[in-house]
Amino acid sequence: MNRDYFVRFTYTVMYSLVGVFVLLGLRLYYMQILKGSEYREAADSNRVRVVMLSAPRGIIYDRNGTPLVMNRPYFYASILPGSKGIDVKALASLLEIDEVKLQQRLKKEEKASFNTTVLKEGLNFQDVQRIEARRSDFPGLIIETSLTRNYVYNEVGSHIIGYLGKPTKVQLQDEYSEDITPDTFVGQWGVEELYDKNLRGIPGKQIVEVDALGRQLKVLEYIKPEMGSNITLSIDIELQSVAEELFKGKTGALVALSPNTGEVLALVSLPSFDPNDFVMGIDSDKWALLQDKSKPLINRALQSAYPPGSIFKPLVAIAGLQEGVLTPDLDLFCNGELEYGRWSFGCWKRHGHVSFHKALVESCDLYFYESGKRLGIDRIERYAKDFGLGQRTNLGIIAGSQEREGVIPSTSWKQKQLGKPWFLGETFVSAIGQGYVSVTPMQAAVMASMIANNGVKHPIVILKQKDGEAQVEKSLNIKKEHFLVVKNALYGVVNEAGGTGSAARSPLVSVAGKTGTAQVVRGRIKTELLKEEFRDHAWFIAFAPYDNPSIALSIIVEHGGHGGSAAAPIAKKVIETYIMKNSQPPS
Repeated sequence: MNRDYFVRFTYTVMYSLVGVFVLLGLRLYYMQILKGSEYREAADSNRVRVVMLSAPRGIIYDRNGTPLVMNRPYFYASILPGSKGIDVKALASLLEIDEVKLQQRLKKEEKASFNTTVLKEGLNFQDVQRIEARRSDFPGLIIETSLTRNYVYNEVGSHIIGYLGKPTKVQLQDEYSEDITPDTFVGQWGVEELYDKNLRGIPGKQIVEVDALGRQLKVLEYIKPEMGSNITLSIDIELQSVAEELFKGKTGALVALSPNTGEVLALVSLPSFDPNDFVMGIDSDKWALLQDKSKPLINRALQSAYPPGSIFKPLVAIAGLQEGVLTPDLDLFCNGELEYGRWSFGCWKRHGHVSFHKALVESCDLYFYESGKRLGIDRIERYAKDFGLGQRTNLGIIAGSQEREGVIPSTSWKQKQLGKPWFLGETFVSAIGQGYVSVTPMQAAVMASMIANNGVKHPIVILKQKDGEAQVEKSLNIKKEHFLVVKNALYGVVNEAGGTGSAARSPLVSVAGKTGTAQVVRGRIKTELLKEEFRDHAWFIAFAPYDNPSIALSIIVEHGGHGGSAAAPIAKKVIETYIMKNSQPPS
């Protein structure tokens, strides 16, 4: 009996042990075979952290190889994901930030599974030294280094270059932005935004081993970031600097183009801003200044449209010659005023007998009232659009929809916009660049470039073109002799007695141009008697050298009064700077 009990007990124990080992084996099989990779990954995630390393951005150069931006180190304190045992109060004191804000950021870190969480940005060297001295007291606390920008010329060219900032939600969702984090600096405006993907480069990674508290033990792997591509702009920073300085605190815009390539040589919009203010995150006081009524963040060269005034007349003259309604020999009489029904359309002075040439040289309005009448508004509209007016250039340094189209009216335009028929009196004022007509400074520069180049237009570009790279976008079917007649008159505007643009006359280079005055308020009150905000805008378009143009430009000085006195002197200095620099043999 005792023997049978012992045998049964022995078998029971043996079967129980076998069962235990089978269960253990099945559990081990489940954990190591079926779930092995999952558990290994979980173990590694507790042991390993991945730190993203920002790539150095490419450098932006001007057309002569002068760097416009430089990279500079940017330090910030971060916490590794999964870090535990942190004394929040002591850490807040060390980082010199609000304890509540720090707690919020640490809660955000609890949800992070891959990237570090930034606790404080923009540390200086003294901050880094102080934090490094006590970093071992705070598990998972690290100092990270990134690169941000130093905009070498401060405000100069800022509307072209743009600035960096933290990515928007849209940018984070961009299919090309899988390598950026919420703390990556990306282009937010201008060339920095337009070519962000080229400039940004490829980030690297640092894989580090940490202990149970999240403290870094060693670097397991280092993947070096790849620097972004450098780009060379078409602008000449010296020309840009001279142009901005010449405005002397005035508000306005200037666009200088190469008629032979379509390259932007200078693009000025004033007042300006310093993109360095955005590097560390702009404070509320500076942001408020940038939102004032002078609107320094608006790119006036592309986003503001103005009545062109008399700079529109060369286009009407070319159209009249090509359509056969004007001839170089046509003389009219200007008594200072045109009566039409109960309306009166004035000229800025009584010119007497006016030839085609004199009408442009002295800017006779009555001559162009008649020219507009003979052409009709619809033909004027067609030629204006052929010369790039009323159309976006899509240069890209601002969002396409933000570039102003301006207005080139027609009979159908008025009917569509206002539901009213077109009247002859509206043709009169349109022919001298007033009324509904409005253009951007960029469009005015395109028109000047096409006149200089006998109707040839190249795509407008902001990158320097290689030899033979320039493409022809269009070539107008207009007789060259018509261009020659008009260009000869534009030479007279600057160089003949009585010409309205004599302030642009230069002993160094032959300049051709056209002044313009854009009315801000109607009436014949002398502009110098008005308050500044009610004074006329001053225009000037020009190209040089007259016989073989290499630069064409447009200038507007807001509330500057007369183009001949406010804008033409700027054109003279800008053109001379460009010609002198480009006539010198390379060193």
